[in-house]
Formats: sequence, structure tokens, C-alpha cells
Amino acid sequence: MAVKILIKRRIMPDVADGVDFLIKKLRALVSQQPGYISGETFKRLDEEDHIMVISTWKTLQDWERWANTKERNELEEQIAVMLRAPTEFEIYENM
Repeated sequence: MAVKILIKRRIMPDVADGVDFLIKKLRALVSQQPGYISGETFKRLDEEDHIMVISTWKTLQDWERWANTKERNELEEQIAVMLRAPTEFEIYENM
């Protein structure tokens, strides 16, 4: 059963371009991962410092395998220094 991962970030002022660049790098890498189905990135209209990625995976194990890769974690560390708060992850499955 497919799972959706919601990744929520609150970015600091004036770093949107840097975060956008790193998220695009993540998307390029993730597209090659086993079990990856799709992903979308959103910016809140009422609070522009909020961004969210919705990632769809075949299984939770596929997501976890990707979440623990060196490449992903290195990019996440670069993103983390541009955030107001830690990244939030929420995991959902289809009903």
C-alpha cells in the first residue's frame, strides 16, 4: 500500500533560493530511488516561509531506505541551517 510523506519546513528570510536549489537536488536524486512514485513541493500562500513537500512511495520501507542514505542526509543538513525550526515529517498511508 502506498505511503505519503509530508515534509514541512519553515525557512528563514532571504534563503528561499538556496532552499529551492537544495530541494531540487533532492528531487533529482529521489527520482532514481526504488519505490519512489512522485513528489510535489508547495509554498503556503498566507505564510511564505512555510514550504511542504509531499512525496509518494510504494512502501514505508522504500521511504525509510531513502531517508537513511548518505546523499539525502548531507543535503538535509545543508537545508537545516536555513530553517527557523526543525523539519517536520508526517507519514500517511492510503485507506
